[in-house]
Amino acid sequence: MKAAVVVEPGRLEVRELPQPAVGPYDALCEMLWGATCTGTDGHLVHGRFPWPVRYPTVIGHESVGRVVQVGAEVRRLRAGDVVSRVGLPAAADGSFDVNWGGFSELGVARDWMAMRDDGLPEAQWRGHSINQVIPPDIDPASATMVVTWRETLSTITRMGLGRGASALVIGSGGNGLAFAVHARHMGAESVGMVGSAGRLETCRAAGADLALAYSAPDTHDRLRDARPGGFDFVIDAVGKSGVADAYLPHVAAGGMVTVYGVDDFGKCLLNPTRARGTFTLYQGGYEEAEAHHRVIDLMRSGDLDASVWLNLAHPYPLAEIGRAFDDLAARKHVKALIRLGA
Repeated sequence: MKAAVVVEPGRLEVRELPQPAVGPYDALCEMLWGATCTGTDGHLVHGRFPWPVRYPTVIGHESVGRVVQVGAEVRRLRAGDVVSRVGLPAAADGSFDVNWGGFSELGVARDWMAMRDDGLPEAQWRGHSINQVIPPDIDPASATMVVTWRETLSTITRMGLGRGASALVIGSGGNGLAFAVHARHMGAESVGMVGSAGRLETCRAAGADLALAYSAPDTHDRLRDARPGGFDFVIDAVGKSGVADAYLPHVAAGGMVTVYGVDDFGKCLLNPTRARGTFTLYQGGYEEAEAHHRVIDLMRSGDLDASVWLNLAHPYPLAEIGRAFDDLAARKHVKALIRLGA
């Protein structure tokens, strides 16, 4: 079985690994598709992940797989089901670790509902609620976007964005685009985005009525002209030190700001005197599972279209995942689609 392994920072290889064992509540899955995440996978590849990492590690957390075998206690997953957020478990002998482990030919999903119903401690099953069944009418390749969409939809819903609000998203990567799309379909009257100069058309395709480049000298002036009273919600989807603080003057009095990105996790500081009034800093996190069915409904309605993020017609085979990350570094894609199966 092959998997994408970061052997050490800066060294990504496709290696042969042993097939994962299947426990009583586990479902062995043939992996189908995965999507790259610049904020997680990219940081792991380059040694910039803000939490401790033990290398070698198998990466990939936006992968889907099809169930081919189930354990004795599995009742909610069946052979043929396509499941989200499937990954490879870490090696029992410690020979490799995983950071979700989704870029592999085989993975394991867990029947967390059966564990819950059988009275197992919540700490043992709650983290596996990310394993949700993808309905058969949903394209599995497009379903790699479900993770990004669930995380961002849960976040923006918990923040309280609703009809008639205004939102400013900082960042034009996968998460930034997702926040813009969600804000628009949730009824925001105005959605602004600040991002890379080469992504402004993509920002507009995601629903931004105002798309500005970081590098433009008049960006802050144009934001003030567009929303003299500021934006109700300002979302930093990148998380680089100084970014959220730089845009704090554009938060409306009584508005809300959050730092969602993790580029400089733990190092972002806000100077509240830059704000025009009292504001709320959102730190309520997200819960993927709570947004799953809403995301599926939005995919069915066409409000969420994976082609804004992915080139569905030209995926990279697992054997060429290194080239995919090189192309991402060259900003050829927002996210890369990886074909995991034959």
